[in-house]
Amino acid sequence: MTQPPETLRVKTSRVACDGASDIPGGAALGHPRVFLEIDESGYVECGYCDRRFVLEGGPADH
Repeated sequence: MTQPPETLRVKTSRVACDGASDIPGGAALGHPRVFLEIDESGYVECGYCDRRFVLEGGPADH
């Protein structure tokens, strides 16, 4: 069984994802850094690692 994508709650609508920011020295283990913009839906998903970023207090924040 596969694990669901990781969800991170953030305070800003512009976020960066490299897929390995939580791994010490893990930049080589992730993917190229991409900058993502959260729209009116209140969340955005990374196209590389499927990590979901949810804007705190936004429509997708439950």
